[in-house]
Amino acid sequence: MKISVVQQAPVYLDLAGSLERAVALIGEAAALGCELVVFPEAWIPGYPTFVWRLPPGSGMRKTDELFALSQANSVDLGQDGLAPIREAARDHGVVVVMGYQEVDGAISGSTIFNSCAIIDADGRMANNHRKLMPTNPERMIWGFGDGSGLNVVETAVGRIGTLICWENYMPLARYALYAQNIDIYVAPTWDSGETWLATMQHIAREGGCWVIGCATSLEASDIPEGVPYREELFPDPKEWVNPGDAVIYKPFGGLAAGPMRKEKGMLVADIEASAARASRRKFDVAGHYARPDVFTLHVDRRKQRPIAFD
Repeated sequence: MKISVVQQAPVYLDLAGSLERAVALIGEAAALGCELVVFPEAWIPGYPTFVWRLPPGSGMRKTDELFALSQANSVDLGQDGLAPIREAARDHGVVVVMGYQEVDGAISGSTIFNSCAIIDADGRMANNHRKLMPTNPERMIWGFGDGSGLNVVETAVGRIGTLICWENYMPLARYALYAQNIDIYVAPTWDSGETWLATMQHIAREGGCWVIGCATSLEASDIPEGVPYREELFPDPKEWVNPGDAVIYKPFGGLAAGPMRKEKGMLVADIEASAARASRRKFDVAGHYARPDVFTLHVDRRKQRPIAFD
Protein backbone atom coordinates (compact mmCIF):
# COMPACT_ATOMS: atom_id res chain seq x y z
CA MET A 1 0.00 0.00 0.00
CA LYS A 2 1.26 3.48 -0.86
CA ILE A 3 0.65 6.32 1.56
CA SER A 4 1.14 10.08 1.33
CA VAL A 5 1.92 12.50 4.17
CA VAL A 6 1.07 16.07 3.21
CA GLN A 7 3.76 18.61 4.02
CA GLN A 8 2.32 21.77 2.55
CA ALA A 9 0.73 24.86 4.06
CA PRO A 10 -3.02 25.50 4.10
CA VAL A 11 -4.50 28.83 3.10
CA TYR A 12 -3.86 30.18 6.57
CA LEU A 13 -7.00 31.03 8.59
CA ASP A 14 -9.13 30.66 5.47
CA LEU A 15 -11.59 27.77 5.72
CA ALA A 16 -12.86 27.80 2.14
CA GLY A 17 -9.36 28.20 0.70
CA SER A 18 -7.93 25.43 2.89
CA LEU A 19 -10.73 23.02 1.99
CA GLU A 20 -10.15 23.71 -1.70
CA ARG A 21 -6.40 23.16 -1.33
CA ALA A 22 -6.95 19.94 0.63
CA VAL A 23 -9.21 18.54 -2.10
CA ALA A 24 -6.53 19.30 -4.71
CA LEU A 25 -3.83 17.63 -2.61
CA ILE A 26 -5.96 14.53 -2.11
CA GLY A 27 -6.34 14.35 -5.88
CA GLU A 28 -2.58 14.68 -6.36
CA ALA A 29 -1.89 11.91 -3.86
CA ALA A 30 -4.46 9.64 -5.49
CA ALA A 31 -2.84 10.26 -8.88
CA LEU A 32 0.41 8.92 -7.39
CA GLY A 33 -1.40 5.72 -6.45
CA CYS A 34 -1.69 6.53 -2.73
CA GLU A 35 -4.47 4.87 -0.75
CA LEU A 36 -3.98 6.82 2.51
CA VAL A 37 -3.49 10.60 2.73
CA VAL A 38 -2.49 12.19 6.06
CA PHE A 39 -2.66 15.89 7.00
CA PRO A 40 -1.03 17.56 10.05
CA GLU A 41 -2.53 18.97 13.24
CA ALA A 42 -5.12 21.76 12.79
CA TRP A 43 -4.27 21.93 9.08
CA ILE A 44 -7.70 23.39 8.46
CA PRO A 45 -7.55 26.36 8.70
CA GLY A 46 -3.99 26.42 10.09
CA TYR A 47 -2.38 25.88 13.49
CA PRO A 48 -2.81 29.01 15.69
CA THR A 49 0.89 29.58 16.21
CA PHE A 50 0.11 33.12 17.35
CA VAL A 51 -0.60 31.80 20.88
CA TRP A 52 3.13 31.07 21.25
CA ARG A 53 4.18 34.46 19.84
CA LEU A 54 1.95 36.98 21.62
CA PRO A 55 2.91 37.84 25.23
CA PRO A 56 0.33 37.01 27.93
CA GLY A 57 -1.65 39.97 29.20
CA SER A 58 -0.40 42.66 26.83
CA GLY A 59 -1.24 40.48 23.85
CA MET A 60 -4.75 39.54 25.00
CA ARG A 61 -6.62 41.94 22.71
CA LYS A 62 -4.66 40.69 19.72
CA THR A 63 -5.26 37.08 20.76
CA ASP A 64 -8.99 37.82 20.99
CA GLU A 65 -9.01 39.18 17.45
CA LEU A 66 -7.05 36.27 16.02
CA PHE A 67 -9.19 33.81 17.98
CA ALA A 68 -12.34 35.29 16.42
CA LEU A 69 -10.85 34.87 12.95
CA SER A 70 -9.77 31.31 13.72
CA GLN A 71 -13.19 30.50 15.16
CA ALA A 72 -15.00 31.89 12.12
CA ASN A 73 -12.91 29.61 9.91
CA SER A 74 -13.36 26.42 11.93
CA VAL A 75 -15.42 23.38 10.92
CA ASP A 76 -18.85 22.44 12.29
CA LEU A 77 -19.49 18.74 11.71
CA GLY A 78 -23.15 19.32 12.49
CA GLN A 79 -23.26 21.33 9.26
CA ASP A 80 -21.24 18.65 7.42
CA GLY A 81 -18.30 21.05 7.33
CA LEU A 82 -15.90 18.39 6.04
CA ALA A 83 -18.18 17.46 3.13
CA PRO A 84 -15.60 18.48 0.46
CA ILE A 85 -13.00 16.21 2.10
CA ARG A 86 -15.45 13.33 2.43
CA GLU A 87 -16.43 13.70 -1.21
CA ALA A 88 -12.79 13.79 -2.33
CA ALA A 89 -12.05 10.64 -0.32
CA ARG A 90 -15.02 8.88 -1.92
CA ASP A 91 -14.32 10.12 -5.44
CA HIS A 92 -10.69 8.98 -5.32
CA GLY A 93 -11.24 5.90 -3.18
CA VAL A 94 -8.67 6.96 -0.55
CA VAL A 95 -8.63 7.09 3.23
CA VAL A 96 -7.97 10.58 4.62
CA VAL A 97 -6.73 11.56 8.09
CA MET A 98 -7.41 15.27 8.56
CA GLY A 99 -6.32 17.54 11.39
CA TYR A 100 -8.66 20.51 11.77
CA GLN A 101 -10.22 23.02 14.15
CA GLU A 102 -13.78 22.17 15.14
CA VAL A 103 -16.69 24.12 16.61
CA ASP A 104 -19.73 22.32 17.98
CA GLY A 105 -22.81 24.23 16.83
CA ALA A 106 -25.10 21.83 18.71
CA ILE A 107 -23.78 22.92 22.12
CA SER A 108 -22.27 26.42 22.23
CA GLY A 109 -20.97 27.07 18.74
CA SER A 110 -18.14 29.03 20.34
CA THR A 111 -15.48 26.77 21.85
CA ILE A 112 -12.88 25.54 19.39
CA PHE A 113 -11.61 21.97 19.59
CA ASN A 114 -8.42 20.60 18.08
CA SER A 115 -9.78 17.59 16.21
CA CYS A 116 -8.65 14.82 13.91
CA ALA A 117 -11.01 13.01 11.54
CA ILE A 118 -10.52 9.61 9.93
CA ILE A 119 -12.50 9.45 6.70
CA ASP A 120 -12.79 6.07 4.99
CA ALA A 121 -12.44 5.49 1.26
CA ASP A 122 -16.23 5.54 0.82
CA GLY A 123 -16.44 9.05 2.29
CA ARG A 124 -17.78 7.87 5.64
CA MET A 125 -16.61 9.60 8.81
CA ALA A 126 -15.02 6.64 10.61
CA ASN A 127 -13.88 8.54 13.70
CA ASN A 128 -13.50 12.03 15.12
CA HIS A 129 -11.08 12.61 17.98
CA ARG A 130 -10.77 15.85 19.95
CA LYS A 131 -7.43 16.55 21.61
CA LEU A 132 -7.78 15.62 25.27
CA MET A 133 -5.42 18.23 26.67
CA PRO A 134 -4.33 21.39 24.83
CA THR A 135 -0.70 22.25 25.52
CA ASN A 136 0.31 25.36 27.51
CA PRO A 137 -1.00 28.53 25.72
CA GLU A 138 -3.19 26.40 23.44
CA ARG A 139 -5.61 26.36 26.40
CA MET A 140 -6.40 30.01 25.66
CA ILE A 141 -8.17 28.97 22.46
CA TRP A 142 -8.99 25.24 22.54
CA GLY A 143 -11.38 23.31 24.75
CA PHE A 144 -10.76 19.85 26.23
CA GLY A 145 -11.76 16.73 24.34
CA ASP A 146 -13.21 13.54 25.82
CA GLY A 147 -12.67 9.80 25.46
CA SER A 148 -15.31 9.26 22.79
CA GLY A 149 -12.73 9.55 20.02
CA LEU A 150 -10.15 7.17 21.52
CA ASN A 151 -10.97 4.59 18.88
CA VAL A 152 -8.97 2.47 16.47
CA VAL A 153 -11.23 2.02 13.45
CA GLU A 154 -11.33 -0.39 10.55
CA THR A 155 -10.73 1.30 7.19
CA ALA A 156 -10.02 0.26 3.62
CA VAL A 157 -6.27 0.35 4.39
CA GLY A 158 -6.24 -1.23 7.85
CA ARG A 159 -6.96 -0.31 11.45
CA ILE A 160 -6.09 3.34 12.16
CA GLY A 161 -5.95 5.36 15.38
CA THR A 162 -4.83 8.92 16.06
CA LEU A 163 -3.44 11.01 18.90
CA ILE A 164 -2.64 14.68 18.42
CA CYS A 165 0.74 16.29 19.20
CA TRP A 166 1.64 16.06 22.91
CA GLU A 167 -1.14 13.55 23.55
CA ASN A 168 1.51 11.19 22.25
CA TYR A 169 3.45 11.80 25.47
CA MET A 170 0.45 10.48 27.48
CA PRO A 171 1.21 6.77 28.11
CA LEU A 172 -2.36 5.85 29.04
CA ALA A 173 -3.77 7.45 25.89
CA ARG A 174 -1.24 5.52 23.81
CA TYR A 175 -2.13 2.31 25.63
CA ALA A 176 -5.82 2.87 24.86
CA LEU A 177 -4.92 2.71 21.15
CA TYR A 178 -2.46 -0.16 21.46
CA ALA A 179 -5.18 -2.28 23.08
CA GLN A 180 -7.40 -2.02 19.98
CA ASN A 181 -5.32 -4.03 17.50
CA ILE A 182 -3.83 -0.98 15.78
CA ASP A 183 -2.05 -1.22 12.42
CA ILE A 184 -1.36 2.46 11.62
CA TYR A 185 -0.82 5.03 14.36
CA VAL A 186 -1.11 8.62 13.11
CA ALA A 187 0.30 11.52 15.14
CA PRO A 188 -0.62 14.89 13.56
CA THR A 189 1.40 17.57 15.34
CA TRP A 190 2.92 21.03 15.40
CA ASP A 191 6.10 19.62 16.94
CA SER A 192 9.31 18.79 15.09
CA GLY A 193 12.97 18.09 15.68
CA GLU A 194 15.02 15.27 17.15
CA THR A 195 13.01 14.88 20.37
CA TRP A 196 9.75 14.50 18.47
CA LEU A 197 11.27 12.07 15.98
CA ALA A 198 12.64 9.99 18.85
CA THR A 199 9.13 9.86 20.30
CA MET A 200 7.72 8.62 17.01
CA GLN A 201 10.36 5.89 16.85
CA HIS A 202 9.67 4.90 20.46
CA ILE A 203 5.93 4.58 19.78
CA ALA A 204 6.58 2.38 16.75
CA ARG A 205 8.63 0.07 18.96
CA GLU A 206 6.35 0.23 21.98
CA GLY A 207 3.12 -0.30 20.03
CA GLY A 208 4.42 -2.57 17.28
CA CYS A 209 2.66 -0.48 14.64
CA TRP A 210 3.34 1.83 11.71
CA VAL A 211 3.73 5.40 12.98
CA ILE A 212 3.16 8.52 10.91
CA GLY A 213 4.28 11.86 12.34
CA CYS A 214 3.48 15.05 10.46
CA ALA A 215 3.57 18.79 11.09
CA THR A 216 2.66 21.63 8.75
CA SER A 217 5.67 22.81 6.78
CA LEU A 218 5.17 26.56 7.10
CA GLU A 219 7.21 29.60 6.13
CA ALA A 220 6.43 33.18 7.12
CA SER A 221 5.81 33.89 3.45
CA ASP A 222 2.89 31.41 3.59
CA ILE A 223 0.94 33.74 5.91
CA PRO A 224 -1.45 35.88 3.80
CA GLU A 225 -1.00 39.63 4.03
CA GLY A 226 -4.54 40.10 5.35
CA VAL A 227 -3.89 38.16 8.58
CA PRO A 228 -3.93 40.64 11.51
CA TYR A 229 -0.53 41.46 13.07
CA ARG A 230 1.28 39.51 10.39
CA GLU A 231 4.38 41.74 10.44
CA GLU A 232 4.57 41.65 14.23
CA LEU A 233 4.13 37.88 14.47
CA PHE A 234 6.36 36.99 11.51
CA PRO A 235 8.87 39.82 11.09
CA ASP A 236 11.36 37.71 9.12
CA PRO A 237 9.77 36.83 5.76
CA LYS A 238 12.39 34.09 5.25
CA GLU A 239 11.65 32.34 8.56
CA TRP A 240 10.73 28.67 8.60
CA VAL A 241 7.94 28.84 11.17
CA ASN A 242 7.78 25.04 11.17
CA PRO A 243 10.19 22.77 9.25
CA GLY A 244 7.68 19.91 9.00
CA ASP A 245 9.68 16.75 9.71
CA ALA A 246 7.12 14.35 8.21
CA VAL A 247 8.24 10.83 9.05
CA ILE A 248 7.11 7.21 8.85
CA TYR A 249 8.44 4.50 11.14
CA LYS A 250 8.06 0.75 10.71
CA PRO A 251 6.59 -1.50 13.40
CA PHE A 252 9.19 -2.03 16.11
CA GLY A 253 11.05 1.12 15.17
CA GLY A 254 12.89 1.10 11.84
CA LEU A 255 12.77 4.19 9.63
CA ALA A 256 10.53 3.77 6.58
CA ALA A 257 10.61 7.31 5.12
CA GLY A 258 11.70 10.82 6.02
CA PRO A 259 12.14 12.93 7.93
CA MET A 260 11.22 15.54 5.33
CA ARG A 261 12.60 18.83 6.66
CA LYS A 262 12.30 22.41 5.39
CA GLU A 263 10.68 21.42 2.14
CA LYS A 264 7.17 21.37 0.72
CA GLY A 265 5.46 18.46 -0.96
CA MET A 266 4.40 14.96 0.04
CA LEU A 267 6.28 12.20 1.80
CA VAL A 268 5.31 9.02 -0.07
CA ALA A 269 6.10 5.48 1.04
CA ASP A 270 4.98 1.90 0.58
CA ILE A 271 3.91 0.02 3.69
CA GLU A 272 2.37 -3.34 4.52
CA ALA A 273 -0.24 -2.79 7.23
CA SER A 274 -0.32 -6.45 8.31
CA ALA A 275 3.35 -6.28 9.34
CA ALA A 276 2.25 -4.52 12.53
CA ARG A 277 0.52 -7.54 14.03
CA ALA A 278 3.35 -9.90 13.15
CA SER A 279 5.90 -7.58 14.78
CA ARG A 280 4.15 -7.91 18.16
CA ARG A 281 5.31 -11.51 18.58
CA LYS A 282 8.32 -10.19 20.46
CA PHE A 283 6.59 -7.52 22.51
CA ASP A 284 2.81 -7.03 22.70
CA VAL A 285 2.23 -4.27 25.23
CA ALA A 286 -1.53 -4.91 25.40
CA GLY A 287 -1.22 -8.67 24.97
CA HIS A 288 1.30 -11.10 26.44
CA TYR A 289 3.28 -8.26 28.09
CA ALA A 290 0.21 -6.62 29.69
CA ARG A 291 0.16 -8.33 33.14
CA PRO A 292 -3.52 -7.55 33.89
CA ASP A 293 -3.05 -9.12 37.32
CA VAL A 294 -0.88 -6.10 38.17
CA PHE A 295 -2.04 -3.29 35.85
CA THR A 296 -5.48 -2.35 34.52
CA LEU A 297 -6.74 0.70 32.63
CA HIS A 298 -10.34 1.93 32.50
CA VAL A 299 -11.25 4.27 29.63
CA ASP A 300 -14.52 6.21 29.68
CA ARG A 301 -15.54 6.62 26.05
CA ARG A 302 -18.90 8.21 26.74
CA LYS A 303 -19.39 11.52 24.98
CA GLN A 304 -19.34 14.24 27.62
CA ARG A 305 -21.95 16.99 27.21
CA PRO A 306 -22.66 19.88 29.58
CA ILE A 307 -26.42 19.78 29.04
CA ALA A 308 -29.19 17.30 28.22
CA PHE A 309 -32.55 18.31 26.81
CA ASP A 310 -35.39 15.89 27.63
